[in-house]
Amino acid sequence: MNVIGIIPARYQSVRFPGKALTDINGKPMIQHVYERACQVALFNNVLVATDDERIYETVQQFGGQARMTSAEHRSGTDRIAEVAGDLDADIVVNVQGDEPLIQPAMIAEAIQPLLDDAAVAIGTLKHAINTPDELFDPNVVKVVTDRQDRALYFSRSPIPCVKGRDMRGFGFQAGTFFRHVGLYAYRRDFLLRFIELPQTPLEQLEGLEQLRALEHGYIITVATTSHTAIGVDTPEDVENVLKLIND
Repeated sequence: MNVIGIIPARYQSVRFPGKALTDINGKPMIQHVYERACQVALFNNVLVATDDERIYETVQQFGGQARMTSAEHRSGTDRIAEVAGDLDADIVVNVQGDEPLIQPAMIAEAIQPLLDDAAVAIGTLKHAINTPDELFDPNVVKVVTDRQDRALYFSRSPIPCVKGRDMRGFGFQAGTFFRHVGLYAYRRDFLLRFIELPQTPLEQLEGLEQLRALEHGYIITVATTSHTAIGVDTPEDVENVLKLIND
């Protein structure tokens, strides 16, 4: 299997413009992500996909590989698909460019389902939820799976619902609630089909593009990970990352 990691990175961000280039311990954030991705033994290559010359030049300067893409893409998925269309690859992994502390083991865990089962179109991850705040936070996407770890549904609402119980008072039993970790491994052929599929009703209601794959009948396997990653969405998040690095 030829497995390629692609890191989508744009300069414009509503809450944190230029965050891909923000300095973290002397390196731009995109370099931290790139170097961690390069530690994944399953990868044959790692690329940055960007629409910004500043990011492209920064990647070139630290010795990485980058490809320029259209500035019209609506999502990181569309951006990596543009690059994947010109690649000889079997599996393409969307590595989030705003997670400078991502564990290489997490990336490998997302890829493994595609290596194990030819029927799987997408591999991704879930992590146990242990607090009510996470469960009721609409910015934390929840997922439920079947006994083979295949996704049944993703939602911003608490799922599953506990019948006849006050959800906020419900004890958190191991394996009851899971948050979705937004790391995706795609079969390349599926990825190129996926971006051409029309948006679906549930995708539009929840604002979650992975529901498009489910609604069109594709299999998403969601492996359980014990690792966590911290996304950088605001300048304040950088301080949290620095504390973890320097502790």
